[in-house]
Amino acid sequence: MALVTRLQHTVVFRLVHAPGSAEEAAFLATARGTLTAIPGVTDFTVNRQVSPKSDLTWQFSMVFADDAAYAAYDAHPAHRGFVETRWVPEVAAFQEYDLVVEQPAG
Repeated sequence: MALVTRLQHTVVFRLVHAPGSAEEAAFLATARGTLTAIPGVTDFTVNRQVSPKSDLTWQFSMVFADDAAYAAYDAHPAHRGFVETRWVPEVAAFQEYDLVVEQPAG
């Protein structure tokens, strides 16, 4: 059976901002607007962690058609700018996971 592979890029993180604050909402809104506008980003989601087993409270997940689409996203000036101006000063801790999504072709 042939497989279609895509790359899912996820990052789980905790902000320096208080939960429910205007700053938290602004960060999440800016991230959504900025990152989804970059070519190649699909299936962008923002998820809130509810398990007490982790102190990382948010997750961004997005899917790319292939490694080239992910590399283009990673190098894109909007992504780089977001990381420099928002991510670095506003994220207290994070873990990043890049997963190959394997699905049967068809």
